[in-house]
Amino acid sequence: MGGFNYPFELDDVEQAHGGDPFACTLYKMLPKPMQESTRENVHLLEYLHMVPVNDVGIPEYFPVLSGKLKDKKKLNLIYPVEGDIYIHIMEDPEGGRAFYIFIEPKLSSGLDERDLIREVEMLLMDYPMEFEGADTPEEQKEVLLRLLDVITQDQPTDESGLRAFLNKLIRNKSDKGLHLSARDKKVLKYIIIRDKIGMGVLDPMIHDDNIEDISCSGLGPIFIEHKVFDGLQTAFIFTEEAELDTFVLRLSERIKKPVTFRTPVVDAVLPDGSRINIVYGTDVSKRGSNFTIRKFSEIPLSLLELVNFGSLNYEMAAYLSIAIESGMNIFVSGETASGKTTLMNAITVFIKANAKIVSIEDTAEVHVPHPNWIREVTRAEKPGQEGTGIGMFDLLKAALRQRPDEIIIGEIRGEEGLIAFQAMQTGHSCMSTFHASSVQKLIQRLTGSPISVPKTYIENLNIVVIQSSVRLPNGKFGRRAVSISEIISYDSAADSFSFAEVFQWNPVTDEFDFVGENNSYLLEYKIAPMRGIPPTKKRQIYALVKRRARILEKLSQSGVNDYYEFYKVISKAQREGIF
Repeated sequence: MGGFNYPFELDDVEQAHGGDPFACTLYKMLPKPMQESTRENVHLLEYLHMVPVNDVGIPEYFPVLSGKLKDKKKLNLIYPVEGDIYIHIMEDPEGGRAFYIFIEPKLSSGLDERDLIREVEMLLMDYPMEFEGADTPEEQKEVLLRLLDVITQDQPTDESGLRAFLNKLIRNKSDKGLHLSARDKKVLKYIIIRDKIGMGVLDPMIHDDNIEDISCSGLGPIFIEHKVFDGLQTAFIFTEEAELDTFVLRLSERIKKPVTFRTPVVDAVLPDGSRINIVYGTDVSKRGSNFTIRKFSEIPLSLLELVNFGSLNYEMAAYLSIAIESGMNIFVSGETASGKTTLMNAITVFIKANAKIVSIEDTAEVHVPHPNWIREVTRAEKPGQEGTGIGMFDLLKAALRQRPDEIIIGEIRGEEGLIAFQAMQTGHSCMSTFHASSVQKLIQRLTGSPISVPKTYIENLNIVVIQSSVRLPNGKFGRRAVSISEIISYDSAADSFSFAEVFQWNPVTDEFDFVGENNSYLLEYKIAPMRGIPPTKKRQIYALVKRRARILEKLSQSGVNDYYEFYKVISKAQREGIF
């Protein structure tokens, strides 16, 4: 099923250390943290022996990755991820994308992985009853591990007729590899769980929290988008259409949405919340079957973490907190993969802690820390069963009957947009993401087909945050909230909209300018009166923005950066009137 294409010629492990992995010069040259890791996981040292370190150098070892490594000019480093897996990042000798090489536990030399797995599968087929009732991946994993303990044990037991039968098979086949060392038993369990419960060759990437996107564009390598090192190519490569088609078919079956020639395109959500898109066959994809996985962390990034990444600043965060607290309607808009949903998830912490929230999505991406949160997703129509589908429009209409304090729409694409603006008209606070790279284009899409929001409704949308992936002054790419704008009004006579930027990203300095300071329509004429500030003192609202920005900065400096921890602190501060 595909193969590995390393950016170097592999050295001979046995020849390198004569059978004892720790009796070699290379081990002594490793930094102490890496020596400790190789003691626990000898396959890491065996991999290092295969790397021509005389030519490429000994990789640096980082137990935890830091965002500061983005500026590293020459890449040759290793870091650990879950489940005894390590990742080697190194430059492409030919000058292309740097390589992402996953280092997995390996069986001892002399054991053929395919033959051993085939033997194990034959043994597992003898007791299907053990899997009855094991419906979840966790339950199936537990059964598999228990059975693997049975079929790889050295001594027979008489606990059951089934186990005795299995042990008889083991004794008869021990010369073929089922009589395993402790290390090989552990490796066997890893391989079986990876291939039967996990995502096969994709599993190391799924477990790596540093990865944002995994994509196969057809024949060739799998590519990833890394949070620290940006675009990388993996050492795993598909060379034949048949093997790629087989992999994609198995992948679709694993997520319980099989692709066929009749339905070659599938969208689904993985158990960890990641979104996957699969396109099958050369009829609709000339380079062959392809797939893309957009990963989502179980714990979203907090707003303070985004500030630390440079996506926005504390004043912008303070401004948004005041706007959300005041019930303003906000759209986060931008291109694909610009960080729209990440930012929207981050700012939901400012919704009042006692609020009732309803989120509506095609695929579950929205995260809300509040306890009173109704999370609704659409349902595709079942083949041959008309009327079984539930769309965004249906869910939004239902949400209006649930008396929510805040409605969050994963993304507005069609007729549900009109219902959202009608909800704004009736006083419901709304938040959503949208595909548009500027306020002008956002308005054009909203008022055009198929969304068709009446122009007079647009002024119910108070704030538009434009999020974008931009080139930074240092030449690298980053995600930035390039502007925050206020929608002011619609002039029907001139058929024009009035809006103004409040914050603006400076591409020269990579800083944000508060261009709307002392000149914000929303702060002065809508939010200030709501907070009891008289018209003659309306500019006091800017002091509140500054004060909140200082509070947020102090929170970050004190180490309160985790998404849920930040929510708890803000909720408590709101209750006590501090924030």
